[in-house]
Amino acid sequence: MITKYRKFKRPSVSSLFLNSYLRIGFFLISVLVLLIAVIHLAFSNLKMNQKRTALNSRVRSLEQEIEALKDRNKQLKAQISRVSDQEYLEKEARERLNLKKPGEKVVTIVVQNKNKKDKKNLETINLQSWWQKLLERLGVMQ
Repeated sequence: MITKYRKFKRPSVSSLFLNSYLRIGFFLISVLVLLIAVIHLAFSNLKMNQKRTALNSRVRSLEQEIEALKDRNKQLKAQISRVSDQEYLEKEARERLNLKKPGEKVVTIVVQNKNKKDKKNLETINLQSWWQKLLERLGVMQ
């Protein structure tokens, strides 16, 4: 059997350049895609860190609010236990409702505040004297 001897064909120069350009182009496109993916992941990570920081500060503020509410709750419980005391109820009834025990005499002292009345009179006097001074300077009133 006689076989044909085929000669090895060398690739042409133009096909070598084309293959090398395709390889370089493919490499550049893959690097560009990877770069875009890395940048996207970096920005996503940055946003997540910002959200985490905001949420952590919110958690801290809520914990402080919880502590304040616990303290307020303790104060209210103490006040409830104090209100159930008979002496406290009597004191509040006397002060707020003006009640008295049978046989007790209540004395009310009324204090007039003369300082407020004096201030009002002084202001009207000063106002009148100011107008009088203005009219005197203008020569309308002498």
